[in-house]
Amino acid sequence: MTKTISKAQGLVQNVKEFMDKPSTQALGMQSARKQDVRRYGKVAVIFGGRSSERKISLESGNACLESLLRSGVDAHPIDPDDDLAINLRLGKFDRAFIMLHGKEGEDGIVQGTLQMMGLPFTGSGVAASALAMNKSRAKLVMHGLDVPTPVFGVAYSLEQANILAKKIGLPVSVKPVNEGSSIGVTRVEDMAQLANAYARAAIYGEVMIEQWIDGADFFVSVLGDQVLPAVKVKPANGFYDYNAKYESNKTQYLCPPPISKEQESELADISYRAFKALGCEGWGRVDLVQDKEGNFWVLEVNTIPGMTSHSLVPMSALAQGMSFDDLVMAILAATLNENQMSVGNLAQL
Repeated sequence: MTKTISKAQGLVQNVKEFMDKPSTQALGMQSARKQDVRRYGKVAVIFGGRSSERKISLESGNACLESLLRSGVDAHPIDPDDDLAINLRLGKFDRAFIMLHGKEGEDGIVQGTLQMMGLPFTGSGVAASALAMNKSRAKLVMHGLDVPTPVFGVAYSLEQANILAKKIGLPVSVKPVNEGSSIGVTRVEDMAQLANAYARAAIYGEVMIEQWIDGADFFVSVLGDQVLPAVKVKPANGFYDYNAKYESNKTQYLCPPPISKEQESELADISYRAFKALGCEGWGRVDLVQDKEGNFWVLEVNTIPGMTSHSLVPMSALAQGMSFDDLVMAILAATLNENQMSVGNLAQL
């Protein structure tokens, strides 16, 4: 049964409650967890960092740290700086749970450091992280593997932005190539708005001009090889921006969404193909929009999505019957495996 929820009551509140306190299912599993958590050794939960998404990373990381501690894992917080590798070595950590959002967290940099040190870590590897973080290159790969994604172009000047916007056709989305959480994103409906939109995005580096598809926002979480129930989001102002994601009391969430079984299957298939096309592993979230004709379009793939009370992965897990603690332990458990994406896997997509 579909649930329509606002921040004040319903799914978001339920997620917050099940993050703060283990569910009955989780309590029943605690003894089993405590018997085998020693295999993880000492775990560094890496969060905070220096990106524009530091605030959200702190919230996500603290939630995951508290969850791991509830499950009996020997987990410790690490706020990375230039001495990250030294601190990890001195701390004698056995693996890392990465909850860094944005640059130096989702772009392969911290993954490369951990790989060089021989420390297993959660989520995708170096190549997939770097690729997914770069929206324009990720979209080129998806386009090449027939994953539907909106038309776009990269502008290195305002003049190029004007040319691309006219060629694509208004409205367009003007966004940084390497940022998340809708930071620096503007919907442009009139060419007179383009200069300000470009300047806002250019603060963060390369700028992407993308076809704006009017429709419904969908978010699909992937955990291992499992596609979790999708979440349909209905922001009050029609745009799921930073305010709608983290601050608004009026954003509504529908999980599972009110779509047919056929559309549900198509949505899961497209999302999983996008996730694997970029070589992603462990867990992540695929962001899509459904146009007025019912077609789904992939906007981006997030390799380290948020894990706050407002976040969508915990909502999907809850709809699947998973407690927050079970979700966090499932993410950590993947560090015990060495399933790397190969060229052969891509050929099978």
